[in-house]
Amino acid sequence: MQAEVDGKIIKLSEAGWLEDLTEWSEGLAAQVAINENIGELTQEHWDIINLAREYFSENGAVAEPRNFSKLLLAKYGKDRSSQKYIYSLFPTGLIKCANKIAGLPRPKGCS
Repeated sequence: MQAEVDGKIIKLSEAGWLEDLTEWSEGLAAQVAINENIGELTQEHWDIINLAREYFSENGAVAEPRNFSKLLLAKYGKDRSSQKYIYSLFPTGLIKCANKIAGLPRPKGCS
């Protein structure tokens, strides 16, 4: 599988995960969001994407959903920290959808 962003071909796994994490860009995120049936990314989407990328950068691993909810609570408050909120933006959830759009590695056991 592949995506074309700004004239550059970017390799994706069969399930749509970025193979070379250094090739991630906001343009690629927008393309993957379309592939995941999200549509146009809003500021709320970007807040989660950027927080997930920041967590990965600092910890070398993707955040588990429970820990990520705690990060959202600390940063944005109760209304934006629930799993229900995350699923309202990313229908297949943080691990399968948001992290894929954020260009993070596929967690073990995730298709």
